[in-house]
Amino acid sequence: MNLKPVLILLGLALATIFALVCVLLTRERSPRTCQHLPPEQEETEDGQSLVFADLTAEEMSQVVRYLQGHLGVPLVEASRAEPSENCIAWLDVQVPAKAEVLRFLDSGGARPPREALAVLYFGKQPEPNITELVVGPLPRPAYHRDVTVRKYGGKVPYHRRPTLAVEYKQIGGFLKSQVFPSAPAFMQQVMEYDGANLAAVTAAPRGFQSGDRVTWFVLFQNVSGFFLHPVGLEVLVDHSSLDVSEWAVSRVFYNGQYYRDMVQLESAYVQGRISVEKVRRAPQDGDFSSMKPRAPAAAPFPLQFEPQGPRYRVRNNQVLFQGWSFAFGMSVSRGLRLFDIRHKGERVAYEISVQEALSVYGSNCPAGMSTRYMDGSFGLGRYTSPLVPGVDCPYLATFVDTLSLSDSLRPKKRKASLCIFEQNLGSPLRRHYSNLQSLYYGGLVNSALVLRSIATVGNYDYVWDFIFYQNGALEGKVQATGYPSSSFLHGDGLRYGNRLWEHTLGTIHTHFVNYKVDLDVAGVKNSLMAHDMVFEMAQAPWSPEQQIERPRLTKRVLDTEDQAAFLLHSKMPRYIYFAANSKNKWGHQRGYRIQITSSAGDHIPEASSMERAISWARYQLAVTRRKEEEPTSTSIYNQNDPWTPTVAFADFINNETITNEDLVAWITAGFLHIPHSEDIPNTVTVGNSVGFLLRPYNYYDLDPSIYSQDGVFFTSEQDFTACEINPLACLPKTASCLPNFPPFTFDGFRNM
Repeated sequence: MNLKPVLILLGLALATIFALVCVLLTRERSPRTCQHLPPEQEETEDGQSLVFADLTAEEMSQVVRYLQGHLGVPLVEASRAEPSENCIAWLDVQVPAKAEVLRFLDSGGARPPREALAVLYFGKQPEPNITELVVGPLPRPAYHRDVTVRKYGGKVPYHRRPTLAVEYKQIGGFLKSQVFPSAPAFMQQVMEYDGANLAAVTAAPRGFQSGDRVTWFVLFQNVSGFFLHPVGLEVLVDHSSLDVSEWAVSRVFYNGQYYRDMVQLESAYVQGRISVEKVRRAPQDGDFSSMKPRAPAAAPFPLQFEPQGPRYRVRNNQVLFQGWSFAFGMSVSRGLRLFDIRHKGERVAYEISVQEALSVYGSNCPAGMSTRYMDGSFGLGRYTSPLVPGVDCPYLATFVDTLSLSDSLRPKKRKASLCIFEQNLGSPLRRHYSNLQSLYYGGLVNSALVLRSIATVGNYDYVWDFIFYQNGALEGKVQATGYPSSSFLHGDGLRYGNRLWEHTLGTIHTHFVNYKVDLDVAGVKNSLMAHDMVFEMAQAPWSPEQQIERPRLTKRVLDTEDQAAFLLHSKMPRYIYFAANSKNKWGHQRGYRIQITSSAGDHIPEASSMERAISWARYQLAVTRRKEEEPTSTSIYNQNDPWTPTVAFADFINNETITNEDLVAWITAGFLHIPHSEDIPNTVTVGNSVGFLLRPYNYYDLDPSIYSQDGVFFTSEQDFTACEINPLACLPKTASCLPNFPPFTFDGFRNM
């Protein structure tokens, strides 16, 4: 008798019984469903956090319909708009003024009207321009007002508009239909061009002076990981005219030489007057640039799960966890942002948000040497990518969909593009083992809540985290991964990076990220304090003939914005904190300390004609008075006209007093990246992480984590194997079964 089928059936039956038992012992949940608050943690019935909520799909659609019917001009869908037409570039929520919101949240005031911000390109006007309109009230709009002049001091010139996807598509068509055919022999014999095997990547900014819209495009082999496959050809396209038929080539670069246009390049090639460096055609998977694993799958990697279900709760746009509460959202241009951040019921910060991600490149090729990417212009929220359970976030994280409307008249849902999870960091938050006098152990696991999104902007992937710790500390962190940008290796290229493959130069570049941190420490009015140390010489009181060098605390109030603006590599007080007017039990001003983690490269010289557009990167920290007219450190319009910046952060700092005022900290962190062979196939996050910490400094009377239910304490005289003494002893029972892992899903390749 063949017992194999019987044994298989018996095994399946036992597995089924075991699974049913596990389901009874654990709380089943889907990793893709937001959790509802239990009654004891319910938000107020009027949903206060919704005052910060992103636009819903219905609200976006209503705003589009309103604009189509009330502006008196035709609006073309942005995905097919000519530069000479009118279109809606994107929509976002218009967050009300802080004073209005605080009256609503704290004083029982009226809920501020809900409004949207619409960015419109008016190309079909006598004076083409960019206009920003506030539309409301939602969900049924009845009015709009033009806020462009109030925000920027005048109309925004049309040449500053961020480049739409359709414009890139039009440039691609221009290259394919008009530019490449003018050099048939070169394109066929050197590039082996077949109409589809080359990919063009934009440089930015676009020229040398205000009004320019002249862009270098780098050609790569169109294979997986094409960023690492330059072919040596770059084309400078003048697309400043609103008439696409008037676009032209201004210059061509090939293998170290410049040509007037493709016709001149073709002539030089036919006559044998150019140095040809033919690149071996790569397979479609990219060969060395492929991210396909080079090893077979083996034992599964460790997984993390919650034995009794998640200990945090998500409702709409609000999260509650271990004394923390906050509202979250996703700006189209700036990405992840938080509002109304509270710990133990008290507001710690009103807003914490990403402002910008900047990369400045070096190369001996024209596109590389002129590139200063300001990724907010491309859209850190717009390019937030779907997240893969088990890699991008823990498998059982809570995944949240986000919506945006850009380059279209219809909202686009990004499935699972934000995740929330509690993470055991694998080390104690605090602990002590006593083997002197009394014998005991006390400790607390370092378990923190993480809110994460990942923006894929071109070649780079930015992992944005906000992390909430049980001791009242909050961390903002970004990790960089993705593909390094590259240039074609020629001449003195090794002055600007390392050789990564046969023709690939990994180009040196800097990364800078800027955050807005609007701390409200025990109230809106705060002052900025600096504590540090010096060594002082002192006589030993018990032996006056001897001297002792002892550290002494130094204290200073930073009274003005100029005193609170710390240049990138300057010495900064090691303890710098927002101080409240109130004091803790021990007589100290309650405060929250700012601690920056950064290994930034150098900032572009201030003498540069475009430096003012990125002047926020001059400072590792700058603290200014909070003003509604200074909501962001930069503008999406700075990328395409950095020579006359729409917003210049340096102008925020004008020596105003900052004592007992509503203050904002602008934090810059960054790192220098010199790509190396280990960046192939792409860059790892290890070592490429920067950010900041906000830490309570005399804010509490003692460490609030002592009230955590995760604490462990036992003495030598106790039975530490008993659950009632030591919760760790209960783990064999409470964690005896794995939770129900739902089937793997991923929606990142739909509707591309």
